[in-house]
Amino acid sequence: MALLLAGCAGPGLDDYAQRSPALVPEQFFEGELSARGVVKDYTGEVIRTFDADIVASWDDQGIGTLEEVFRFDDGEEQTRVWTLTPHEDGYKATAGDVVEAGQMRWQGNAIHMNYVLRVAYGDGTLDVRMDDWMYLITPDTLINQTTMSKWGIDVGELVLVIQKR
Repeated sequence: MALLLAGCAGPGLDDYAQRSPALVPEQFFEGELSARGVVKDYTGEVIRTFDADIVASWDDQGIGTLEEVFRFDDGEEQTRVWTLTPHEDGYKATAGDVVEAGQMRWQGNAIHMNYVLRVAYGDGTLDVRMDDWMYLITPDTLINQTTMSKWGIDVGELVLVIQKR
């Protein structure tokens, strides 16, 4: 039974420790970046596409700010401002619509972050757990894959490419 359960476990950051190019958040998330991606529903069908502009900076205390503006194919526009504050062995990641802060950690070419995001749903909102994995492919290109879940059940996925300008 233990072997069966171990086979279900996903990768951890240690699995990427020797991979390159090395992903250093303060270096990649600096200046102007652009993103393009898709939102998938629980079946894997693409239900939205988007592009985004990101402006990233760091202050003298090592606190990072990522200002994101998303434009969706249905005309919706969303703005999110992340604050990355040094915390333990990574960063505490907060934003206005993040109801449970994330802990950003990284090794090798990968970043992992897990947080709860409040999203519009019908006439109200829904709190969705976001399991975020980012992989630096080249010094200027990062692929981000995020699994969205509610009550432990996968309800969607985001896949995007972020590029430095």
